[in-house]
Amino acid sequence: MAHPPQPDVFAEYRLDSDAGAVFVLESKGKWWHAGFHLTTAIVGPTILTLPYAFRGLGWILGFSCLTGMGCVTFYSYYLMSLVLDHCEKDGRRHIRFRELAADVLGSGWMFYFVIFIQTAMNIGVGIGSILLAGECLQIIYSSLSPNGSLKLYVFIAMVTAVMIVLSQMPSFHSLRHLNFASLILSLAYTFLVDLDSVLKCGLKSYRTIFGLETTCTSAAGLSKNSPPRDYSLESKSSARTFSAFTSISIIAASFGNGILPEIQATLAPPATGKMFKGLVLCYSVILVTFYTASASGYWAFGNKSNSNILKSLMPDDGPALAPPIVVALAVLFILLQLFAIGLVYSQVAYEIMEQQTADVDQGMFSKRNLIPRLILRTLYNIFCGFMVAMLPFFGDINGVIGAIGFIPLDFVLPMLLYNMTYKRSKSPFTYRINLFIMVVFTGVGIMGAFSSIRKLVIDANHFKLFSSDVA
Repeated sequence: MAHPPQPDVFAEYRLDSDAGAVFVLESKGKWWHAGFHLTTAIVGPTILTLPYAFRGLGWILGFSCLTGMGCVTFYSYYLMSLVLDHCEKDGRRHIRFRELAADVLGSGWMFYFVIFIQTAMNIGVGIGSILLAGECLQIIYSSLSPNGSLKLYVFIAMVTAVMIVLSQMPSFHSLRHLNFASLILSLAYTFLVDLDSVLKCGLKSYRTIFGLETTCTSAAGLSKNSPPRDYSLESKSSARTFSAFTSISIIAASFGNGILPEIQATLAPPATGKMFKGLVLCYSVILVTFYTASASGYWAFGNKSNSNILKSLMPDDGPALAPPIVVALAVLFILLQLFAIGLVYSQVAYEIMEQQTADVDQGMFSKRNLIPRLILRTLYNIFCGFMVAMLPFFGDINGVIGAIGFIPLDFVLPMLLYNMTYKRSKSPFTYRINLFIMVVFTGVGIMGAFSSIRKLVIDANHFKLFSSDVA
């Protein structure tokens, strides 16, 4: 039997006993703040892997999957926000994915299942963010010092050090201004990459990034130095199938979030209806960035697209295919945004740490709470940085994250939560649609996990621990 609405019970409970909720998931935000958080969580440098994903699908399947994933994830996130709103109206406001799942599904094991999946996903995104940021620094360094001796793991250490400093920002809500800047940066570097790939303003053949000799003669896609464009798929049916599921996993990871309840928790109560506005803001940015990056990158490079389109624009075995100053700006914007992404996906881990170690009766910045926060968040980032330095496989890691993290949390559980909350009574048609989506994406997740892990194992044979190369 449902309890009558008790809007003050949750807040009182938090203040009395839950340091993770009070300090990390404080509820002060507006709907546009949620939109900034969502955009940072979804629209990141993973869009630079979309041309790489298209090479396993081709034009028609590529855009079909991109559109399908976009529609399904928007629908999925909207359903989850409705479930959260329903629970809040019923006096049970949930601010954590794991607690929502355990409450609605009535199963204690679901609590730990979601913790495991979220932790794997958050660590994976943290690893990917640090890795790509380290690669951005390496690109800048190589342009300034072509014969320099510093290896990739040195730049990873630099990025990790910056992340340790930024991680001391105490709450999710405190990231709102940083995440607004992240939204602007995502639009900026997407425009620059599109410009590099398509527009007729390139360069002759310069190897330095920061040199100012940027005579406009050809674009990457139009340049005589660009590789011949070939949009054919793998010749063997088995290889084509594995590549397709790996590509689907990468696209799923690009749309992935997995922390929507935690983002909605930052909204000042009542949160009813606010998340939909945040989703509209986020998906407006997605519409601009995802489609243009996919089309321009795949058009320019076809099945030669690298797992990071910037590597295609700056091949190791030939002249650069884009104006140096434009690539430099894109790399800089990406580097800056990656810090925001790393912070957003660390919040669940930080919230768990605060919940277990902080004393809610003392101030957020009291010595009692500040020292454990400093130590634990530092150790978390050191762990992520160390894993990055050992396993620099950005594109393949992205596929694995999509299969084992984002697909269960974003394509399966929201539908299940909605069906369990409303049963068949509200809309039998919606119930069946949700069931269909769950079945399809469970299969896609299983195949995607197998394909992505297979490719990761294959690529691992080409790298050494603490390699200076990135796949």
